Amino acid sequence: TGGHTTEILRLLSCLSESYSPRHYVFADSDTMSEAKIYSFEQKRAEKFSNSQFTLDRIPRSREVRQSWTSSVVTTLYSMLYSLPLTYKRKPDLILCNGPGTCVPVCISALLLGLLGIKRAIIVYVESICRVETLSLSGKILYYFSDYFIVQWPDLKEKYPKSIYLGRIV
Repeated sequence: TGGHTTEILRLLSCLSESYSPRHYVFADSDTMSEAKIYSFEQKRAEKFSNSQFTLDRIPRSREVRQSWTSSVVTTLYSMLYSLPLTYKRKPDLILCNGPGTCVPVCISALLLGLLGIKRAIIVYVESICRVETLSLSGKILYYFSDYFIVQWPDLKEKYPKSIYLGRIV
């Protein structure tokens, strides 16, 4: 919501026309992202005439300050929506940057890969605001992503699998 959406749209603005169609997934309680995405895509359509995208909502997997125990239940609930969506979209690449919504989507994609249905490359970009520690999503997806990008050198030292590219958003 808000900051995460702004960061991901900054990343997407650098991608070529070949990254199409784009499928955006955000929490059903997120009231800001849809408008930001539409605005971004309208500007992108002026640059690339064949710009295609979809918007999909799934239940929020975790609220801020939600207990760990109840987070497991809400994340499983969110996965019930993510699995058929991921199966329908069959993404080649999942680019995500930290909101809890990305965890069930990535786990669903991993399951589809394990079942031999479709393997997606998962690229996780930790938020620029995470200077010394990873977000909860980052702590989970560090082990499952194909590429794990951090934007601060201290995080690269703590998490050797990560890739440090400097500030990219």
